[in-house]
Amino acid sequence: MLLKLIIIVLLFSIIYNLFRALFIMLKGTQSGESMSRLLGKRVFFSASVLLLILIAKGLGWLNFNPAPGATTHKQTQTSTARPHQQSASTRHQPEMQNDDVR
Repeated sequence: MLLKLIIIVLLFSIIYNLFRALFIMLKGTQSGESMSRLLGKRVFFSASVLLLILIAKGLGWLNFNPAPGATTHKQTQTSTARPHQQSASTRHQPEMQNDDVR
C-alpha cells in the first residue's frame, strides 16, 4: 500500500511540475524557477516512477493482472477405452442426405 501511495505522489508531482512549466512558458517572464529546471524535475520523477514499478515487479511487491488470453485450459481424457473426438453437444447429430427434397 505504501508503494502505491509513493507512486501516486510522484505522479501528482509530475503533473504539478508540468503545469508550473506551462505557466512560466505562457507568461514569458523569468521570475523564480526556470522552465527547463521544472521540466527536468518532471523527467526525473517520470524515470523514478518507471524504475520503481520495474523494481517492485521484479521483487514481487506488485502483481499485474494477467492478459485475457494468457491462461489456457487444456482438457484431458481419462479412463476411456479408446480416445474419441469430444464435442460440446451430447446429442447425436442425424446424418444429412444429398437428395434435394422439396
